[in-house]
Amino acid sequence: MLQPWHDFYALIGTAGATLVGLMFVAASVGTGVFTPERQVGMRTFLSPTVVAFSAVLATSLLGVMPVSDRHILAALVGGMGALGLGYSWQVWRRMVHGGIAIAIDHEDRVWYIVAPPISYFALAAAGAAFELAPNAAGPLLAIAACLLLLAGIRNAWDMTTWVVLRRKE
Repeated sequence: MLQPWHDFYALIGTAGATLVGLMFVAASVGTGVFTPERQVGMRTFLSPTVVAFSAVLATSLLGVMPVSDRHILAALVGGMGALGLGYSWQVWRRMVHGGIAIAIDHEDRVWYIVAPPISYFALAAAGAAFELAPNAAGPLLAIAACLLLLAGIRNAWDMTTWVVLRRKE
């Protein structure tokens, strides 16, 4: 069903996989900054970015997987979107209870709190589209993957600059 999108998913999947690896490198570089006192921040900012890149990789795997049954694809994509929404809810709760949601600026709120759930909702909608409007499913899935990738890149850059500034302290 997604054969025309094969090259797109191969490319974006490669980017997602590479960026997951780079996040592990960034976490290693920032070991002196991610102290026990900053545990909430690490779980709130670093982990969701790795999850976003991993979701891009998983979406790409589904995009190139040779599946001819749209019901299976609908269930897998929709389930991934639902899991992402649940995870976003947990991140938001952690941010609110940790006081982080108020402490971060507007731009960070958009990219850490708003963009990921929209992306995961688009994934869930793409899953539904495979059942209800198969022609719309491919573009919707691609939009979700691109938004997750862009949010992850922006958030990874934000964390990298934050770590560099803290290391100088």
